[in-house]
Amino acid sequence: MLSPHRRSEIIDALRRGTVPRSGLDVLAVGIERFAPALDDDLNGVSAGRGAFKAIRGEYGSGKTFFGRWLQERARSRGFATSEVQISETETPLHRMETVYRRLTERLATQDASEGAFRNVIDGWFYTLEEDVLAEGDLDPADAEALVARTDALLEQRLAAVTRQAPAFSAVLRAYRQALVAEDQGLADGLLGWLGGQPNIAASVKRTAGIKGEIDHFGATNFLAGLLTILRDSGYAGLLLVLDEVETLQRMRTDTREKGLNALRQLVDEIDAGRFPGLFVVTTGTPPFYDGPQGVQRLPPLAQRLHVDFGTDARFDNPRAVQIRLPGFDLDLLGRLGAKVRDIYAEGSSNAKRLCELADDTYVRDLAQALTGQLGGRVGVAPRLFLKKLVGDVLDRIDQFDDFDPRRHYALTVTPTEMTAAERAGMAAGSVDDVELDL
Repeated sequence: MLSPHRRSEIIDALRRGTVPRSGLDVLAVGIERFAPALDDDLNGVSAGRGAFKAIRGEYGSGKTFFGRWLQERARSRGFATSEVQISETETPLHRMETVYRRLTERLATQDASEGAFRNVIDGWFYTLEEDVLAEGDLDPADAEALVARTDALLEQRLAAVTRQAPAFSAVLRAYRQALVAEDQGLADGLLGWLGGQPNIAASVKRTAGIKGEIDHFGATNFLAGLLTILRDSGYAGLLLVLDEVETLQRMRTDTREKGLNALRQLVDEIDAGRFPGLFVVTTGTPPFYDGPQGVQRLPPLAQRLHVDFGTDARFDNPRAVQIRLPGFDLDLLGRLGAKVRDIYAEGSSNAKRLCELADDTYVRDLAQALTGQLGGRVGVAPRLFLKKLVGDVLDRIDQFDDFDPRRHYALTVTPTEMTAAERAGMAAGSVDDVELDL
């Protein structure tokens, strides 16, 4: 049974028309069959390997939901996770420094839903101190000796990373000294630089003997350093979801080519063992993987990600490097709606009325009606369907004793509440609704 807090988070997100950030296991329909293979991947990563998986699905098929469901599953198994949306202006894939910055900003663990970077770094220093004290030859009250021994252990643990990114351990050491000196402003600045933040004051960087900002290659090395810290802190690894990689298709030619090559390099470096403990998952539409403006533009990448989807989807291999989401049909949409109704009812004193007035038949009828207004495209309906079900139907049943959705509610869909993909799928009511490019 869900806690009241988790239930409220789920319902509030659906009411807004967004994907909940937690509790996704109770909403999963149609993707359960991928769980065993993904758990095997997570087990391999926790054993020190790297892994890569490409997720493909049409707009509305639940790619973002799938990524967050997998993140939640990974966190429950001791992983840290992060989700980065790829975009041309904010996070172009070929600029690892921006991807790394977003990664650290959205780093999450089982104890912190987001912004866990500081907790991870501080927790690592605590682990180092505990390891030093466990040796038994140091007086715990000797703070100066403890700091010195901890710094020495830091250098030992980061030896491999230091050879390629000496600034990483230098900033960690300076950050540690700032904490000991209780200089919080300096510590914040150093941690910001370590997380890839720009515009850090020069005076802060001078304390660690560094200059400038992290570049593409520096960020790659810093990612390796972060993986070392996570491993030493007892985490199973890091799951990184790169969402909406299909946006590469709409970027300028040079940016697109660089982004595709960066993805190819990342896949190769994972295969080569450069990032032990890293599981990268990308999400994209079929045209990105199969079309002329996506992966196919770079043959080496296309070869690495190729999977034959010519057979019946029932026989898709969940262990393959690329897996396709089944998409929604009316049956799955109805099942999802029923799950949401039951979650809503669990937290309401009107549970009986909710289940009677919004029974399975009504939920399916609502799904069918909404799908009809979207041109019969079930795939683009889930977000809007759940928003309508929660905000227009369940909320009213819960608040108004005389409200009956079959008599008092008529489904309406307006362009302003729809995404571009949903508008594209909306059926034209007349010739006047057909947009022409003239």
